[in-house]
Amino acid sequence: MGNIEIKESEIDIRAEEKRLYEEYKKKLLELRKVQKEKEAVGQVFTKGLLPLYALFILSLGETNGNDISHKIGERTNGLWVPSTGGIYPLLKRLEKEKLIVGEWCNSKKAQKIYKITDVGKRQLENKKYLLQDKIEEALEVFKIIYNDLYK
Repeated sequence: MGNIEIKESEIDIRAEEKRLYEEYKKKLLELRKVQKEKEAVGQVFTKGLLPLYALFILSLGETNGNDISHKIGERTNGLWVPSTGGIYPLLKRLEKEKLIVGEWCNSKKAQKIYKITDVGKRQLENKKYLLQDKIEEALEVFKIIYNDLYK
């Protein structure tokens, strides 16, 4: 009789282990989904708006990559301060696309100063025009969602 009780308790333990493992996998999947959603929201800014806004900042005057990040932070009251780790690859890409030009400055500290090109100015105006309706729609959606959730 003793062996039968042990086997039944082993079966119960295995069943509980399996249930807990399935629960763990489900929770992990949920966490990954939340992380992907957070990344997607962040990408709206970094992939969608950052190139456009960086061109806008450069349309105000030439500057370096750190300063672009700082100026975006100032203009958004600190709500959005892009990392320089995201700014510099973007500047390199914009340079390849001939939208900006970077020149090394021979000041006390070596830094690359970027300025927008005529092609970049046209691109900025074109993208501003193309994205205006989408940005206005997004603002409306955010207002509705905000009011539904918090008011």
